[in-house]
Amino acid sequence: MGLLSLSIWVPIAFGVVLLALGRDEQATAVRWVALVGALCGFLLTLPLYGQFDNTTAAMQFVENLPWIERFNVNYHLGLDGISFWFVPLTAFITVIVVIAGWEVITERVNQYMGAFLILSGLMIGVFSALDGMLFYVFFEATLIPMYLIIGIWGGPNKIYAAFKFFLYTLLGSLLMLVALIYLYTQSGGSFDLAKWHALPLGETAQTLLFFAFFAAFAVKVPMWPVHTWLPDVHVEAPTGGSAVLAAIMLKLGAYGFLRFSMPIAPDAAHTWGSLMVGLSLVAVVYVGLVAMVQQDMKKLVAYSSVAHMGFVTLGFFIFNDLGVSGGLVQMIAHGFVSGAMFLSIGVLYDRVHSREISSYGGVVNTMPKFAAFGLFFAMANCGLPGTAGFVGEWMVILGAVKFNFWVGFASASALIFGAAYTLWMFKRVYLGPVVNDDVKGLSDINAREFLMLALLAIAVLAMGLYPKPFTDVMDVSVAELLKHVAISKLN
Repeated sequence: MGLLSLSIWVPIAFGVVLLALGRDEQATAVRWVALVGALCGFLLTLPLYGQFDNTTAAMQFVENLPWIERFNVNYHLGLDGISFWFVPLTAFITVIVVIAGWEVITERVNQYMGAFLILSGLMIGVFSALDGMLFYVFFEATLIPMYLIIGIWGGPNKIYAAFKFFLYTLLGSLLMLVALIYLYTQSGGSFDLAKWHALPLGETAQTLLFFAFFAAFAVKVPMWPVHTWLPDVHVEAPTGGSAVLAAIMLKLGAYGFLRFSMPIAPDAAHTWGSLMVGLSLVAVVYVGLVAMVQQDMKKLVAYSSVAHMGFVTLGFFIFNDLGVSGGLVQMIAHGFVSGAMFLSIGVLYDRVHSREISSYGGVVNTMPKFAAFGLFFAMANCGLPGTAGFVGEWMVILGAVKFNFWVGFASASALIFGAAYTLWMFKRVYLGPVVNDDVKGLSDINAREFLMLALLAIAVLAMGLYPKPFTDVMDVSVAELLKHVAISKLN
């Protein structure tokens, strides 16, 4: 087993052990085992950075073993500059989520922690898979633990939200399965992604493949107009579920566009690129306006996530290095910032048991430490320079202006909406006098909550001040992808 396999299977193994052996009477021991499992998973991803070669676009840490030999399906893993950062990001967010649920989850603790550890390994598998069928198995398997997390530990309408999440994402994925089987037949019976990237496909085949992949990945991002499942799911999901969904699971769809849609169907990607840009701008501008009228904090941040992910898909389909690299940086930054926003809402919900903005006011008077974190994460969500939220959006806007001035102008205007809805929520929740007894009785964050928010704040600040390690890793792979797409277009 290489480092990549260990990063996938160690958290899954810990999760299975927790499911099998943990009991509510042993909740304290279960939590510590979960934390050790999450930390082991994260520590295993750190040597990957030290051994990663920034100068090549070739796959690294490759593991290739036969799996289902009759159909030529292989256990084929590897990372390049496009996929690399999502592995440590996934493991890091898992550690944060385990800490976040430490005192909050009191029933079925082993199942809760086990589900997140298994989900962590499966998501790393999605980012690492270089075999089409292996990718599909990991991609679909992530639905199961998240479905259970929403359906068991969610809010009053958790069953409705869980079914909506499952059906939306599963139906889109069935078309992707048809596309994978077609590519298998066209490549002489291979699920190897590298072979699929080199297939000389006709225009009609590329168009059908592009939209089959679009059905799976656009729902997962989610792009407008197939985004309606996300606010419902976020509102009902437990805090940890919302954090992982926003920070990692939405990225699976965006990653799919770069690994499947663009390199396998490059001509169709160019042909339909204007449609993708249009849908992305609708998400950035219109959904940003929708966020401004929300009264539920979770719904507001959920719509904010749709708008921010619109920047990602916009960056990908303007086909220049600034745009694609900016989209990738935005995905990583959004993982930190959106995770922090949902966890902050969870801190308030644990105390007051309300997500309505009107239930709060003057929180800064009773929770000054927490309010400082809230302000910092709000600024990052607005895209303030010096925070992670700024870097990716700025790169995408620069790339969009290079592509078309008016596209760049429209995307830049969304920064105003982002600042408006985020600062409006911050003002209503945190500032002013204390308006009700619930807020008057609040206690400031404890050491566990401080640690959780501090780790995220450090990540947001570090990435905002020094994004070079992130961009250096992805530059060569992004250039190679764009070269492949451009050459295919010329041919």
